[in-house]
Amino acid sequence: MRVTVCRKAHFNAAHRLYVKSWNEKKNESVFGKCSNEYYHGHNYELIVNVTGNVDPVTGMVMDLKDLKDLIKSEVEDAFDHKNLNIQVPEFADLIPSAENIAVVIYNKLVPHLDKEKTLEIILYETPRNFVKYSG
Repeated sequence: MRVTVCRKAHFNAAHRLYVKSWNEKKNESVFGKCSNEYYHGHNYELIVNVTGNVDPVTGMVMDLKDLKDLIKSEVEDAFDHKNLNIQVPEFADLIPSAENIAVVIYNKLVPHLDKEKTLEIILYETPRNFVKYSG
């Protein structure tokens, strides 16, 4: 029997959407206010879903405390109150769009899960704008 367990987390971070090889005018025309040269921030809401078989002994897909600790060490500690463009190495040459942030989070978490489990990341950049990624 496969079940999905879910953990919600959050982090606050600043970023700027821009293509380094474009001039300011083109960046502004494509990204609008999100290309502000002084950056801008979001209160990101993260939902991590792990799907797997229920262990017949423990009755769990995985220990949710382990998932909580994994999210804290791999995501919250790395991203919270950071300028993603400047302080997070994964975004040195990658635009920190919500789509790319979700993929980076997935790639940071998936190596820590058993191979038979599947992972889905849901990342809310605003209450109305969110992305989903599952590999």
